Amino acid sequence: MRAGELREQVKLQRKSVTRDSYGGEVITWTDIATVWGKVEPLRGREFLEQRRDGNEVTTRITLRYRSGLEPIHRAVHRSTTYDIQSVIHKETRFRELELMCLAVG
Repeated sequence: MRAGELREQVKLQRKSVTRDSYGGEVITWTDIATVWGKVEPLRGREFLEQRRDGNEVTTRITLRYRSGLEPIHRAVHRSTTYDIQSVIHKETRFRELELMCLAVG
């Protein structure tokens, strides 16, 4: 992966659940890292293939490999929040990840 392709800042966040005084869940999101990545919407054939497989994926985010990243996390790019649907290890050499995401909100 060439560094020049990673020109967008992406925040990675982890979900935290606490209880309020009435016993209800309070969900907050905590930043775990700000990384450089490539954010690109899926188009044409890629988008249709994802929909055919039953996935609701609209965006692919490519970034350098980091351990511990899972679909329970989320990504924020500019003012858009993305739920991570899957994390793909693009190569077996642990160099980069592809996050298949769904824009929310």
